[in-house]
Amino acid sequence: MTVVLGADLGTSGLKLAALDPDGSLVADSEASYPVDRPQPGWAQTDVAVWRRALDDALAAVRERLGDRPVAALGFSGQMHGAVLVDEAGAALAPALLWPDQRAVAEVGRWRELPGPERAALANPLAAGMTGPLLAWLTVHRPELLARTATVLLPKDAVRATLLPGVDPAVTDRSDASATLLWDVPGNRWSAAATAAAGIDPGLLPAVLPGDTVVGAAELPGGAVPVVVGGADTPLALLAAGARGGVQVNLGSGAQLLRPGVRPAPAADPLVHCYADAEAGWYAMAALQNAGTAWGWVQGVLGLDWAGLAGSLSTSAPGAGGVVFAPFLTGERGGVAGPDARGGWSGLSADTTRADLARAALEGVACAIAAGLDLLAPPAGEPVVLTGGGAREPGVQQLLADVLDRPVQYVQVRSASAAGAAVLAARGVGLELAPRRATEPVVDPGRAAAMAAVRERWVGAVQR
Repeated sequence: MTVVLGADLGTSGLKLAALDPDGSLVADSEASYPVDRPQPGWAQTDVAVWRRALDDALAAVRERLGDRPVAALGFSGQMHGAVLVDEAGAALAPALLWPDQRAVAEVGRWRELPGPERAALANPLAAGMTGPLLAWLTVHRPELLARTATVLLPKDAVRATLLPGVDPAVTDRSDASATLLWDVPGNRWSAAATAAAGIDPGLLPAVLPGDTVVGAAELPGGAVPVVVGGADTPLALLAAGARGGVQVNLGSGAQLLRPGVRPAPAADPLVHCYADAEAGWYAMAALQNAGTAWGWVQGVLGLDWAGLAGSLSTSAPGAGGVVFAPFLTGERGGVAGPDARGGWSGLSADTTRADLARAALEGVACAIAAGLDLLAPPAGEPVVLTGGGAREPGVQQLLADVLDRPVQYVQVRSASAAGAAVLAARGVGLELAPRRATEPVVDPGRAAAMAAVRERWVGAVQR
């Protein structure tokens, strides 16, 4: 039986998933790689490193598939960043990634845009987005830009390595809208933002639907049609099947997604407005510190995950008055700023390790609730939970209580890669819906008690 492949290019690893036409996961593989940090605040990766990871994952999956034919391949990728390539699609330098902070000073160019042009970008300003990174390159590496034929997003650069002879200058709306070079209400590249970046508009790629077939890759087993693909967050949203309400993806960070919004100008927004993988838009409030903060707490307290989660039953709601701020690496704004930091407060001589652990779980839940307030969904609207951090039933109940909303956990294996496979299938005329494991709805049980916890957290953390 034919399978469809989806590859998800993450910041620290690539996942490849093979799905049956009925949406079942047949095989998957993962290859990890480090982020190169040659100077403080820099984050980059050679495209060749990504391509080797893809080759390794393809070889592993191919071995498990045997003789089963592959109908199509789609790509999902980390958002933002910038890859400079030549006319053949070969990278001229390492890809600059979304955590990179070298362009902090260049963000000032966007703040200086005239009001209407800045409002049309409809997104918070961040140094790791494509536009500011390109502005930095115009100052520090003009000779590199002089040799550049096209600026690509990460997943587009990897796709180009598979398609020699095919014009590499292609991306999709979901990635383009997250560059700070996109006119959101106009749904096109922004001439004003491109000028702020100081680059030739001709360096920007064409924008095509994510399910457009752009070439055929020679893979083990034969030529395979390859589609444009999309950004990782909206493809995970696509795989989860959410059509309304809010989806909270809880992993290393937390992404709160509200699909179906209408794009509108916003001069200083607290949440992002990005194109989805189809024809709509979604709002996003993002937290950098969620699972990573819990991992740090586990290390400090000497707890495994079962021990951390177990604190929900060994410490009472409110954690004995202890409050945890999860912002170990700062935030983008909205919930907290880039200079915010993490830690416990409210400790007493009676504080236990279980209290510290429970406070950490409550602190992330309260941060998620603060992000949900920014999205302003209707009161009582259910929340879909995805991601490994929300798999624990105790965490699901905690979130239902803190958010004061019903929550339901939906598990999709390798969600962004599965979403990429959905686009690949559409590109060759197939309809594919990834299999989802849906758990029962969890209703709030201690909403009143947790409202007091959240009020104390806001007073301690969001002063």
